[in-house]
Amino acid sequence: MKKAQSDTLGFDPQKDIVYNKLLPYADRLDDESNDILSKIKGNLCRAVQLREIWPGVLFWTRKLSTYMRLYGRKFSKEDHVLFIKLLYELVTIPRLEISMMQGLARLLINLLKKRELLSREDLELDWRPLYELHDRILFSKTEHLGLNWFPNSPRPRSSSKLIMLKLVQRCSVESVLKTLVKSCRPYFSESATQEMLDEWRPLLCPFDVTMQRAISYFELFLPTTLPPELHHKGFKLWLDELISLWVSVQNLPSWEVHLVNLFARLANDNIGYIDWDPYIPKIFTRILRSLNLPVGTSQMMVPRYVTNAYDISHVVLWVSSLLGGPSKQAQAQLSGLFNSITSFFHPSNHGRWLMKLMKLLQRLPASVVRRLHRERYRKPTWLTPIPDSHKLTEEDITDFVESMMQPVLLAMFSKTGSLDAAQALQNLALMRPELVIPPVLERTYPALETLTEPHQLTATLSCMIGVARSLVSGGQRFPEGPTHMLPLLMRALPGVDPNDFSKCMITFQFIATFVTLVPLVDCSSALHEKTDLTEVEREMCSASAEFEDFVLQFMDRCFALIDSSTLEQTREETETEKMTHLESLVELGLSSTFSTILTQCSLDIFKVALEKVFNFATTNIFETRVAGRMVADMCRAASKCHPAESLKVFVPHCCNAINQIAVNEEVLNEEELDKELLWNLQLLSEVTRVDGDKILPYRSDLVQILQLTLHLKCKQGYILACNLLHHILRSTVLIYPTEYCSVPGGFHQPISDYLPIKDWGRPGDLWNLDIRWHVPSVEETSFAFYLLDLILQPELQRLQRFAQGEQDMSRDDVLQSLTIVQHCLLGAGSLMPPLKGEPIPELVHSMVNLDETNLYTGMQYDESRENYRDAVCSVMRQLLHYILEHSEDDTKSLFSIIKIISDLLHFKGSHKHEFDSRWKSFNLVKKSMENRLHGRKQHIRALLIDRVMLQHELRKLTVEGCQYRSIHQELMRDLLRLSTSTYSQVRSRAQNVLFTALGTYNFCCRDLIPHVLEFLKPDNKNVTQQQFKGALYCLLGNHSGVCLANLHDWECIALTWPAVVRSGLSSAMSLEKPSIVRLFDDLADKIHRQYETIGIDFSIPGECCAVAKQLMITGNPPPVEPVPSEEEAAEGLKRQELKNSESVEKYKQLIGDLLDSIENRNMPWKFEHIAIGFLSLLLRDDHQLPPPAITFFVKSLNHDSLYVRKVAISAVAGIMKQIKRPHKKVPVSPSELCGEKELSEMVAGDRQDNQWLQYNSSNLPRTQQDWDGCVFVEKTHWGYYCWPRKLMMYAPLEDQPKQNLPREEMTEREQIIFDHFSDPVFINQFIEFLSLEDRKGKDKFSPRRFCLFKGLFRNFSDAFLPLLRPHMERLVADTHESKQRCVAEIISGLIRGCKHWSYSKVDNLWELLCPLLRTALSNITIETYADWGTCIATACESRDPRKLHWLFEMLMESPVNGEGGSFVDACRLYVLQGGLAQQEWRVPELLHRLLQYLEPKLTQVYKNVRERIGSVLTYIFMIDVNLPYTQPTTSPRISDFTERILVQLKPLTEGDEEIQNHVIEENEVGEQDERTQAIKLLKTVLKWLIASAGRSFSTAVPEQLRLLPLLFKIAPVENDDSYDELKRDAKTCLSLMSQGLLYTEQIPMVLSALQEIAGSSSWHARYTVLTYLQIMVFYNLFTFMSAQKAVDDVRALVIRLLEDEQLEVREMAATTLSGFLQCNFLSMDTPMQAHFEALCKTCLPKKRKRELGSIVDTIPSADLVRRHAGVLGLSACILSSPYDVPTWMPQLLMDLSAHLNDTQPIEMTVKKTLSNFRRTHHDNWQQHKQQFTDDQLLVLTDLLVSPCYYA
Repeated sequence: MKKAQSDTLGFDPQKDIVYNKLLPYADRLDDESNDILSKIKGNLCRAVQLREIWPGVLFWTRKLSTYMRLYGRKFSKEDHVLFIKLLYELVTIPRLEISMMQGLARLLINLLKKRELLSREDLELDWRPLYELHDRILFSKTEHLGLNWFPNSPRPRSSSKLIMLKLVQRCSVESVLKTLVKSCRPYFSESATQEMLDEWRPLLCPFDVTMQRAISYFELFLPTTLPPELHHKGFKLWLDELISLWVSVQNLPSWEVHLVNLFARLANDNIGYIDWDPYIPKIFTRILRSLNLPVGTSQMMVPRYVTNAYDISHVVLWVSSLLGGPSKQAQAQLSGLFNSITSFFHPSNHGRWLMKLMKLLQRLPASVVRRLHRERYRKPTWLTPIPDSHKLTEEDITDFVESMMQPVLLAMFSKTGSLDAAQALQNLALMRPELVIPPVLERTYPALETLTEPHQLTATLSCMIGVARSLVSGGQRFPEGPTHMLPLLMRALPGVDPNDFSKCMITFQFIATFVTLVPLVDCSSALHEKTDLTEVEREMCSASAEFEDFVLQFMDRCFALIDSSTLEQTREETETEKMTHLESLVELGLSSTFSTILTQCSLDIFKVALEKVFNFATTNIFETRVAGRMVADMCRAASKCHPAESLKVFVPHCCNAINQIAVNEEVLNEEELDKELLWNLQLLSEVTRVDGDKILPYRSDLVQILQLTLHLKCKQGYILACNLLHHILRSTVLIYPTEYCSVPGGFHQPISDYLPIKDWGRPGDLWNLDIRWHVPSVEETSFAFYLLDLILQPELQRLQRFAQGEQDMSRDDVLQSLTIVQHCLLGAGSLMPPLKGEPIPELVHSMVNLDETNLYTGMQYDESRENYRDAVCSVMRQLLHYILEHSEDDTKSLFSIIKIISDLLHFKGSHKHEFDSRWKSFNLVKKSMENRLHGRKQHIRALLIDRVMLQHELRKLTVEGCQYRSIHQELMRDLLRLSTSTYSQVRSRAQNVLFTALGTYNFCCRDLIPHVLEFLKPDNKNVTQQQFKGALYCLLGNHSGVCLANLHDWECIALTWPAVVRSGLSSAMSLEKPSIVRLFDDLADKIHRQYETIGIDFSIPGECCAVAKQLMITGNPPPVEPVPSEEEAAEGLKRQELKNSESVEKYKQLIGDLLDSIENRNMPWKFEHIAIGFLSLLLRDDHQLPPPAITFFVKSLNHDSLYVRKVAISAVAGIMKQIKRPHKKVPVSPSELCGEKELSEMVAGDRQDNQWLQYNSSNLPRTQQDWDGCVFVEKTHWGYYCWPRKLMMYAPLEDQPKQNLPREEMTEREQIIFDHFSDPVFINQFIEFLSLEDRKGKDKFSPRRFCLFKGLFRNFSDAFLPLLRPHMERLVADTHESKQRCVAEIISGLIRGCKHWSYSKVDNLWELLCPLLRTALSNITIETYADWGTCIATACESRDPRKLHWLFEMLMESPVNGEGGSFVDACRLYVLQGGLAQQEWRVPELLHRLLQYLEPKLTQVYKNVRERIGSVLTYIFMIDVNLPYTQPTTSPRISDFTERILVQLKPLTEGDEEIQNHVIEENEVGEQDERTQAIKLLKTVLKWLIASAGRSFSTAVPEQLRLLPLLFKIAPVENDDSYDELKRDAKTCLSLMSQGLLYTEQIPMVLSALQEIAGSSSWHARYTVLTYLQIMVFYNLFTFMSAQKAVDDVRALVIRLLEDEQLEVREMAATTLSGFLQCNFLSMDTPMQAHFEALCKTCLPKKRKRELGSIVDTIPSADLVRRHAGVLGLSACILSSPYDVPTWMPQLLMDLSAHLNDTQPIEMTVKKTLSNFRRTHHDNWQQHKQQFTDDQLLVLTDLLVSPCYYA
């Protein structure tokens, strides 16, 4: 087959769509595709060589993507490679407009999608252009200044609902780019890995945002599919480094997620080549932590754990890649993971973590199935195969399935629905049906019996649907599967229940799914005839005798359903045409299920069913809306399956009935027709929806009925008649398959030759599908034309006479005629050739041809007959104009005409929306029944046929790039007229049709826009408000189609934007009408949201042309078009330059137009705002704004309106960036700067060669000479991890642009700004406005204003400082928040703007700033401290600390001096912290000084200062990280600090008495004792520990451990908020510390600390040890489990505390033990059980006879404690399995019951345990009962039933 095809095509296709070969006209497709492909190659390459990116390249690339939708990758390998290379060159053109780039990128992704088609030998791509593209867009330097509008960057004007939309779209550019990199990744060169590491390693500074950037680049770009012989050039270069980085961070920074994604991908691509075993416990511990499950009693969540949790899909990929292999370690850990989280799946639990767990459950089996498919069934490709040693063995699969079964079975009944569980079961059943299906059946049978729990039924049925295919096909693993099928079907029947909608739907789905897989044929006779049947086959044969019974019972159920949903009388009278939504769903479910059953049953069963349905339909009369539709659907299903048999009974019956009633004439004119007549018409119209050739014998009867009924007076009647007409026409003229049986050829052979049970669950065979197509015969076509001549012709003539005013018709008659016309069009649309007309010339100029391509869809149009499409079209246009002139209020007719126009334009036999919903449902069914394990399109036959049919429809609907002809133009003008007519309903329907048409025809928008804008012209006096609104709606567009106001094209925007603004002067515009105001808001909003910077430069570089030329001359089919000649190419270049200069002209003209309209005095303010908004969108980074616009924006800084001022501030900040003079940079070698040699191995952190970067107060540039000699490195991350090969530094001052130019040397644009800002009046006004309040209490430091000032001082150095100085001094002294905020914005702009000033200027600046800042900090208030913090942090960001030494020295002067009270101290620290945090690792000296200064002050009295100091300490120690390859830091270290603190806390650790917070919160005179000081110090230390939990990367475990005993001493046991701060903080601290991540080597230290505390005298401490232990073990589960000694120590500790003398501690120990047993950390082994049983037997001393009134001794004897411990131990075991009954449980319950009458507290414990057991096992008691013997059950019933008080 392949060979023959490559001969006809002339090449070997890469991979074409197989379904095309099954179409009835498949033989014509090779020629057609070759023809299209050669056109695409020729024209696309010509367009590139003629440098015509628009329209040429874009037009033909769109054609290429349509070609791929229709034919797949049907081109030769060399073409494939060249297409990719060409598109790669085009996508990476640097100045390409973003929207074009996105379109081309999507096509390129599609070309690269199937990576198995091209190996690395065939194709190599360079990674750098992609990186540059990515960097330019996602990290754009100019986007925040509004110089670049990417699709959906955050805009100034937007509401929350738009923000959601924006997220979706914003992601679209990002996700397109990411997907593009993913697709290109396999083809990066072998040296790429090293180049990437060199490029991004220098960014790895963990304290800086660049870390996130570098790691996300690694995740995205690093190639992981290199062949094994190149691994040393691939992942081996980075794996150790990155994995040790991952292992060493503990607190989940945001970049950790990217690392995990990278590892997951690496593991999946290289299974068997990397040994993950050493990391497996760490991996699983972190996965478990990332699920954020709630554990323990009082738990604090660190917010960052929630936001930065791992992405489940990557976790699943990683886990499924770790399975298998020789060590089997991953499976053991995975089982452990599921054991520990199983109980979270129980339906009674839920929280925000549940979604994640469900996702894990659903995705993991799918991922394992995908891996199995890759190992066993996938065709080998060039990608590295998995070595045999690491493939999954049968045992691996069994273990995996077993470990997942328990959670999945629990999740079946989850609150979030059973879909996730059903998908998991579907994939698990593919691997191990014998393990998966029986437990699901066990749950399904009881659920089908019960009536009281409908949720249980829906859940189990949806899971059964998932495993249906595995069940029915049996196979050697689960041969008895098929025997369950009939019992299930029979028991499901009661589910067809009119009272419970969801039950009904799931039952229909269930029955349909099973019946699709199984032929319903009675094979019981085979038992006697065949002797070679297996046991199971014999059972299936005898069961199949019940099929007939099943079908009949199902029908009875359906009839009952129909009877109960008959429309009540009340609804019959009111005109509700529609069924309710639920009813329509039931109708759909019923009809599709019934038709599936009839398709699948044998002829004998069918005949019985047909007779039954016929009797039901003809002995009753149904109303036609609800019940009637359902019955008619059932009859239609019957006639579709076996048309000949069915039509024989139905047609004569219906025709007779109708004729008998319609004999008397007056019936025809009745308004309300006879029910029987309507019902028979409805029945007839549905049963004729069958094969056309089967209808032909009845044609005379049918035609006679049509003539009789089409002109009934009753609307309901003639609509049914029209349906009949429509269906007859459709069945005769369309191409469609006529049967969807699960076995080709049906089941009609005798049982002796063919045994249907062999075909249960058999997939269709794609190569022998044997589709029976209905292709219209000559006879059928002529019948259709006969009908049209007979029926359509007279109607058109009547309407034409009416439209010419020659004949009167009532409105009802017109509507009736239109309905008939419409149904004729719908029925015979595919017979009529498309509308004819001349192409409209001169819409766009192009040097390549832009013709439409026509696809053959099985119809040869008969030119000799009349073209009814043209006829209908001309009549409709006449009629439309007549109605609009004479009776515009006849809206029903207008609706009908609009629908007819829509069909005239687009309808060729199927509708787009129907196609889309069929495609969707096809995909759903495919998903629910596919076999992902074997792959290779093993779908059932009906699905495959459906897919071929969809392919045929897709071809019919493909209308991309239709030519715009004169007839289309006329129809669109008519639609526009309707869109601006009087009635809003008519307008909105016409607009929708218009928008669809606009998207269909090439370039028609340009033709239509001027006509729309006519309505908006101010000088057009006779425009009504309705027309005005209609025109605005036409500009706005609908949510999916084109938006005329915002086409990405200068010509269109230059027309529409000014017109929208000028429409404010139109007479029809009234701002009183809210609807019009809202429209303008929406329009402006939509433009702001959708605008992307439109390109000005459309050049195509030479490299593209070379690739294009090569594509034209290689490969088959060769293009017809010639390679462009030299002259043509030169002409192309000329045109390209012309287009670029035209774009610039249009750009300037648009800005000029907008400015003109703003200057119009009469313009309402709203339109002024809209215009200013438009102008702000027109700032760009590749072309400066024209001077008049700059003047306008600068003047607008002092506009009265706040909105205008805001826009102006952003705009002027952008303009500053535009006119900035570039500063020269020169490459510098870092090693020369510091005089050190480059180090050979990787060392990060503080080294010799980056010491010179750090702040050193003895060596600061304090003179002009030092300043010039100092090399400033502004970015903080350079040099921390390693140096880049070449560091780009600023050239010396003399090479930079001159500062302080005199005015005459400035450019015009600079002069405008200079003049305004040198004017004191302007400045006064400007500062006045800036220091106003905007929204009280909501204002924040504004980055936009900061950018404006930064730009001013950067571009004009200190020219405006003298003018601003008095203002700054005045504002700083004023404590109002708005004044302070304003001066903070100016100061931060000043500090950042003075980057390139000379030393003398900077020195003077600081002389001015230091006093100002001192004043500001002493005046700081609660409202302004955040702004000052932001100000200093912004000022210090990306600046060399040595440049800012004045600032730092000033801030360090004495932050906590008590002047101005505690609040000012806290604020000063906050501001200082903001500055130092920006400097990260480069100011160790300042950090040391600050720490020295703060240490004596740690005993602060004031809470706010303490909290702030805690936060500052976090930042001081932030740099002390314990990362791999990193030198110990020269910044302060935690360990030294802890040592010093512990010495001061001595008085607290030594004493034994309780620590009370008895500090009087006043500064008492005199020295307090050490103890009080220590308590104060402890409070501050706690604040530091709490603050650092969320912020630092690694936790200093050894240091924290030394504080543990102290915290345990203080922390209270109860959850009580009335406790003082100290206790609450201690509790919080413990909670956070217990969640910390531990390393194996730290566990013994922690445990020994806990053991020590467990021996302490305070029971509070002992109690808290247990709660700490619970959380710590769960959050480090696998790390603990991998060290056996640790497990034993924990067990010993818990058992020891079970025997504690304090009751609360004992109970807590029991709870802890039960938790550990439940998550399988400890197991219930014999020694433990024996130990508890022994303890239980401890004898209690006899009660001495006590005299009354003697004091009862309260201290429990040691014996009682031991006995209680034993009971608690048993109780813990029982409570540890709340949802099942393990084998040991009955015995333990018996043991426990013996203690029911012991003394308290034992009795209490036993009672509690029993009641808990009863509560948790009550749901499934029927199953649990089986585990107990009869005697045990007797005892249990006694215990569990409470004693009767009336006995």
